[in-house]
Amino acid sequence: MPNFLDKLCPRRELDRRVAALARPIVFTNGVFDILHRGHVSYLAQARELGASLVIGLNSDASARGLGKGPDRPLNSELDRACVLAALESVSLVTLFDEATPLALLALVRPQLYVKGGDYDIEALDETRLVRGWGGDARALPFVAGYSTSALVKRIRA
Repeated sequence: MPNFLDKLCPRRELDRRVAALARPIVFTNGVFDILHRGHVSYLAQARELGASLVIGLNSDASARGLGKGPDRPLNSELDRACVLAALESVSLVTLFDEATPLALLALVRPQLYVKGGDYDIEALDETRLVRGWGGDARALPFVAGYSTSALVKRIRA
């Protein structure tokens, strides 16, 4: 079995696994359906901001609720989790079924929450939650020209 599978973490093990991570912990979340250059650049930048990077991955059900299309995600949650876990920058990957990662963030309690620059970080409930325990939130620069939706359109054309 590949070592990266050790980075997959069921929610029931999250407390124990997060406690073993080096601090500061950076947390981000998303669907990460078809991993591309924009994703990996963003994740590498996120990891550089801390000692560990935890990813909250939208489950298939959660991703379908985001309105990206009836056939999305294209890759299953297990496949997406494995691809992310194989990245050097990633410390832990865990799934969430909810519409937002608020409950997951409350369990992980990272020192820093990050999202891509296409989000207004100050408008997110996640930002208020993390800052409530003394953490911080930051938007990372968006890597223009890369999006899974645009890639899917190009493939279908």
